[in-house]
Amino acid sequence: MVMMIRRLDKNRRTYTLLTLMTVLLAGWSGMETAIAASPKTSKSTGHGNSPAADAARRYALALAKGDHVAVGQLDFSCQFRLRAAAPSGLKAYPPASDPSYESCWQDLKAAHAPALKRDDVGMTALWPSAGPLVFFGDELARTPASAFVMEELGISPPGSGLHVTVDKNQSIPSGSFRLDAGGKTLSVPTTLVLMTVQYQDPLASPVTYAEGTVKWANTIKRARKALKSVTTQWVVFTGLKKHGFPGDAAVFNLPVATKPSVPGMVAEKIPFTTEISRALPESLVWWSPNDQPGTLTAAAARAATFPELRDRVALLNRILIIDPNQPDALTVLTRNLYAVLLREGSEGHKLSIRDPALSVVVNEFYWNIYAQSTRTDLSNGMEMGGLSQPTPADFLFRLLPAAEALAKVHPEQLDNRFRLGVAYRWNNDQQAAIATHEALVKEIPDARRSAKAEALLQLAWSRMHKAAWNRILHDPEINRAYADAEASLAVADLPLDKFLAEYTMAYSMIFMPNYGDKAKLLHHVTEAKRWFDDVPGKTDDVWRYFLLSELLKAVLDADPMFQPILATAEEKDRKSTRLNSSH
Repeated sequence: MVMMIRRLDKNRRTYTLLTLMTVLLAGWSGMETAIAASPKTSKSTGHGNSPAADAARRYALALAKGDHVAVGQLDFSCQFRLRAAAPSGLKAYPPASDPSYESCWQDLKAAHAPALKRDDVGMTALWPSAGPLVFFGDELARTPASAFVMEELGISPPGSGLHVTVDKNQSIPSGSFRLDAGGKTLSVPTTLVLMTVQYQDPLASPVTYAEGTVKWANTIKRARKALKSVTTQWVVFTGLKKHGFPGDAAVFNLPVATKPSVPGMVAEKIPFTTEISRALPESLVWWSPNDQPGTLTAAAARAATFPELRDRVALLNRILIIDPNQPDALTVLTRNLYAVLLREGSEGHKLSIRDPALSVVVNEFYWNIYAQSTRTDLSNGMEMGGLSQPTPADFLFRLLPAAEALAKVHPEQLDNRFRLGVAYRWNNDQQAAIATHEALVKEIPDARRSAKAEALLQLAWSRMHKAAWNRILHDPEINRAYADAEASLAVADLPLDKFLAEYTMAYSMIFMPNYGDKAKLLHHVTEAKRWFDDVPGKTDDVWRYFLLSELLKAVLDADPMFQPILATAEEKDRKSTRLNSSH
């Protein structure tokens, strides 16, 4: 009997255990089913005109228009501060004159300020050349959504307007906040509104780094692009009226500024949400060359008329970040920068030259000699030198890529290729300078005598630069330079070109072993003086500048046989000294 009772108890326990396991398994299965069948945390509601979508759209347009009151009435942080200060709640919005609207607007301006900070260095300025330039850099993903519709991009100059389109909206987990430190946590329905912002004008739209650019720890400039459109997401709270807010919907754009209840502790986050209002980096679309080609062409012509160099370069840079091969912009930019470099040369030699052709020759000569020796002004840009104004190096560094691009787009523009070769020389790109001018010598037909003479002279100076800078004795480039100058003399028609050819031959000889045949050197200098006397606009000061060039003068001073030619400059010096002493 006892044995039977024990067996029954054992069976009962086994049955109970099996029953319990069955219930647990059933419960777990049901739980799995419940999880699988539960709705997603985000429920898409399409892009209809929901209260949340309407609030987000009105908020964005109010920002673009600079409507302080509408922004303040639709901004959650602004309304939160008013509600927190009213224990009994608010029945209506404050009047338009209430200072809270202006305070709220200034908070937004402060949040947008990093995107408006200009750091133009050298010739990197972008249009608009002064004032607000909206640039979204490395912090783009953390930039508030409001920055992408800020007033500077809307109707306020230089902004030319934008369009916003609601794409869709979807429910997300409720946002929460407390009205005071000791109060209960409130929860409100929250909607994520996706809205595309389209900018109307490629010349006034915001700028970003180009896709795929990397921030290096050096001075390499990262490519930039003009933004055409971007998708933004906006967190919108609804059902706020029952909590004492004056409006039922508000956009959470910036968090409420809070202080920790205990010093040293982390301040409470208000509101708490699973998402923030921001741009979606993967949605960026940039302006392309084919979007508004007529606008770019007209802008290049407009830039050419600006009196200030910064304005010209800024607008041309803006065009070229949209279309790097825009021929009109490249043409205007290269001509302007080369002209500025020549003007900087005149500041170096300080000679007064009225004839335009002679002025170009003297200014180029200044940089030719300078590039062989000192090079400081052609090497140290504004950023490297810690200077407040662009240097000749800044002009040169911006000229080079523009001239290279133009040479590819329009190789038939020989004047640009001449400038490109000269720019290579001044930048100490020795082989590139020689190759560029060699190609010009080959391509220019003999019938174009003036162009041929210039190409040969430029090639000679590019060869001499290599020898002068490298200080290599018996460099074969010197003999080639002499031959190029000799060939230039043979085809030259103008006295200025003949003077340069004779002078170049003489100058090349100072790099030859023992200066070559000194009688021949004297002959070339003498002939150079003869042709120089026929040059329009010539002056004794200019002749003395060429003759007393540092390296050439050192050779001429070393041998008495050159004294007669040196006297052509020294006589002027004596006359000038007597004139100054008489005064």
